[in-house]
Amino acid sequence: MVHRSFSDVTLAGLYDALNAWGPSDDFYLGLVMSARSVLDVGCGTGALLARAREAGHDGQLCGLDPAAAMLVRARDRAPGVEWVLGDFRSHRWQGAFDLVVMTGHAFQELVHDDELRDCLDGVRDALAAGGRLVFETRNPEARAWESWTPDRVREVPYVDGGVVSVRHETETPVRGDRVTYTSTFDGTGWERPTVSRGTLRFLGPDALSRFLTGAGLRVVEQYGDWRRGPLTPTSPEIITVAEAAG
Repeated sequence: MVHRSFSDVTLAGLYDALNAWGPSDDFYLGLVMSARSVLDVGCGTGALLARAREAGHDGQLCGLDPAAAMLVRARDRAPGVEWVLGDFRSHRWQGAFDLVVMTGHAFQELVHDDELRDCLDGVRDALAAGGRLVFETRNPEARAWESWTPDRVREVPYVDGGVVSVRHETETPVRGDRVTYTSTFDGTGWERPTVSRGTLRFLGPDALSRFLTGAGLRVVEQYGDWRRGPLTPTSPEIITVAEAAG
């Protein structure tokens, strides 16, 4: 887990190593390939849209991210995709996309009500008639943050040929729907570890529905896993498909 807002070049370089292609990417790739125009909000290093272009998608693909270091890597891997630096406060579209996606739990980084509403309003404006928003959040009932403990260390290869160890620690006590945590990165030959701090918001289905409704969107489907299984209290994910209401 690398905080999606990282702008540091070193940590952006770790993003792909820590987020290898998996079932969630296959899920989103299928949706992207079936849409003519796609906006990936919080696109990170651009793996999803780059893979779609490689797979033959010849329509409009646009990635939006506030981290310049992430977009440097995205542009290198897929220059044929439009990569936009910023967010919905700096860029707006009107009816331009059939599909808007937010992958990698990017939705959970919208911690404050005003930024969440601004993002959803921007999505609503960006969707063409019949367009859909698809995103996922960790199910708060599954309490994933309880496993973010410093004794769980992950090691990944880095671009310089060395190894980087990563560990996370949740700040306790956890109050309400916001979870703050630190991530510590320590690489072979590094002078000192790098520590980052982030906060994620864990919203349940009812709260998600309220925010979506407020933006003129309605939930069409929700799944609990990447196989499109039903959403249950023990499901690890809340995968939401929404469309413009009315």
